[in-house]
Amino acid sequence: MNTYIREPINGFTHLFGALISFAGLLALVIKASIDSGSPLAITAVTIFGISLILLYSASATYHMVVAKDHIIAFLRKIDHSMIFILIAGTYTPICLISLGGTTGWILFIVINTLALFGVLYKLIWFQAPRWLSTALYVAMGWIIIFFSPSLSKVLSTEGMLLLLLGGITYTLGAFIYWLKPKFLEFKHMGFHEIFHLFILGGSFFHFFCIFYYVL
Repeated sequence: MNTYIREPINGFTHLFGALISFAGLLALVIKASIDSGSPLAITAVTIFGISLILLYSASATYHMVVAKDHIIAFLRKIDHSMIFILIAGTYTPICLISLGGTTGWILFIVINTLALFGVLYKLIWFQAPRWLSTALYVAMGWIIIFFSPSLSKVLSTEGMLLLLLGGITYTLGAFIYWLKPKFLEFKHMGFHEIFHLFILGGSFFHFFCIFYYVL
């Protein structure tokens, strides 16, 4: 197996994520079309769904493909860059559907500007310290906390809870990635594989938040 797939567990967990994201995108678009029919809502959830597909497809490709070192290095840059794309994609329905108005658009512009900076940063300075990348991911993800008073007025308690759980799960995953804890090293599974599972968990929480409470 390892002759053909570099990291089977990492690759297959995020291949599963990519496949389920396609189904999730379809479900979101259908629900948005039926519930409101708003072009803005449909566009917002489409962006979210595509960002999920991009992240998990890039990750699965990077972890599964056996290729020359320079190709693997390029795929790794794309893999890490897609984290910024997913963060921006997840914010999109929150900004444009839940918050809306001037506040929503301001946050949308801020997040997408940061995401663009993040992608360029990863492509240009990939060897940046691990802690710096982790800090950027976490800081960008938690900017929403400054908008929580406004968001709590338009998003139900259940929706806020799912949003929070997703953020916490992603953050725990980020710290696992950064710290590489030795106690999470097992025979066939290590910190990186567990990190992947936390990322999947965060995506599930945020998907259900958007599907049930944002739309």
